[in-house]
Amino acid sequence: MAHTTAVRFLTSNLYSELLEQLGVEIDAELLELAFTHRSFAYEAGLTATNERLEFLGDSVLGMIVTDELYRKYPDLDESRLSPLRSGIVNMRALADIARSLSLGKYIRLGKGEEVTNGRDKNSLLADAFEALIGALYISQGFAKTSDCLLKLITPTLTSAMAMGSGLDGKTALQELVASLGKSTLEYQVTMSGPDHDKSFEATAIVGGVPIAVGNGKSKREAEQAAARSAFTILEAHE
Repeated sequence: MAHTTAVRFLTSNLYSELLEQLGVEIDAELLELAFTHRSFAYEAGLTATNERLEFLGDSVLGMIVTDELYRKYPDLDESRLSPLRSGIVNMRALADIARSLSLGKYIRLGKGEEVTNGRDKNSLLADAFEALIGALYISQGFAKTSDCLLKLITPTLTSAMAMGSGLDGKTALQELVASLGKSTLEYQVTMSGPDHDKSFEATAIVGGVPIAVGNGKSKREAEQAAARSAFTILEAHE
């Protein structure tokens, strides 16, 4: 028992700077697990990784951000709220928050990831941040997790709002395509049905690759639908 207590103290002490930044307490064992990448677990013969905490944290993060946007911007409809949320919970944004907390230095990596600069990879940092949120949620519950997280994402939320509050789906997609360094964005539209009941189908094509299809009763409506779907797909794979 004494040895276990000592190990927990040392582990907790390792994360004291991080916990001070967050302003909360998180169980030491959960913190260690949150930063255990599967490459480390494999090499160390461990079965537990941070992937379950990441799964939980992703859901908690999405709920908190969605709730905040819903309450803060009552005049925005779904087509404008969705790009805003994506601007906050995407890999790059989460990795930037992780860097602000210096999470890279806490991640336990296998040798292969270590030599390929895994501590600064967007994917690993974003995953570690989501796992951290999962650990915080288990330790402190939803209310304290929400308070802590909203303080962390306020700059990202403000930036996303400044860039996207007035954007429709097509404009939001255009900005995303530009930020990703893609070469072209175009829409191919087909029309069907009788004159009194026409339907339109638009395909959003990025860099010559069809990404998403949208339907509507007008060309604009179909293009907007395709743009919103393409935005979600591209952001998810970034």
